[in-house]
Amino acid sequence: MIRNLILGGILSAIFIAAALLSFIYTPFDHAALSIPDRLQSPSLTHLLGTDHFGRDILSLIMVGARTSLAVALVAVGIGMGLGIPLGLWAAARRGSLLDEVIMRGNDLVFAFPSLVIAILITAVFGAGAINAIIAIGIFNIPVFARITRGAALSLWEREFILAARVAGKSRLRISAEHILPNLTNLLIVQGTIQFSLGILAEAGLSYVGLGAQPPLPSWGRMLADAQTMVSIAPHMALMPGCAIILAVLGLNLMGDGLRDYLDPRLRRVRT
Repeated sequence: MIRNLILGGILSAIFIAAALLSFIYTPFDHAALSIPDRLQSPSLTHLLGTDHFGRDILSLIMVGARTSLAVALVAVGIGMGLGIPLGLWAAARRGSLLDEVIMRGNDLVFAFPSLVIAILITAVFGAGAINAIIAIGIFNIPVFARITRGAALSLWEREFILAARVAGKSRLRISAEHILPNLTNLLIVQGTIQFSLGILAEAGLSYVGLGAQPPLPSWGRMLADAQTMVSIAPHMALMPGCAIILAVLGLNLMGDGLRDYLDPRLRRVRT
């Protein structure tokens, strides 16, 4: 529905705007400690309250949005940049050894959750946002490869593809000129969904200490810091938790709205 697209776009735009605004302005310095102001409830001075170090939570959420969105965006970019070509390649060589190698490789990656991959990467290179990006990006590759291959296989049987093959075009050229443009809508929708999952994955990795490291704020790290303060300062957990929920909800609504808006069957019904 177009309503979902609008609402999801508004929620997503708010967090993107907050992340961009944090580069030039935050209500308070997100790294400044103020012990006398610690654990304050939301007020006119600190709209979302302060944490156990006296830091302004709104400022932390704004900078944390920058971290979460950047990690998720780059990770999804890695997944699309590698997964889509692999999926197109496998579909173009359906039933060949190459197809089997690509798809069994995807199965192997799926066998290891992103958290396990992050632990393995962290054990070698250490914790940090870059390693979180690599872990989430690796997990996104087989997602896009499978979706691309599945959708491309149905297109390879269409008449306009057969006409292109009769015209003497190579499989690579057909994939680039005819298959990929017809998958754009599907990939945009899936990219939006994976973006929201990337935010959740980044928050989860930061929560267990494998994502962004202090002093760089992260929504997951804020939840980890708040877990022992819930009884005396519940706002410390509620605020970053609500930020994660609303950001993921906005992206999911936008993905659902885009899917409905770009679906030609639903488009004919609307007209």
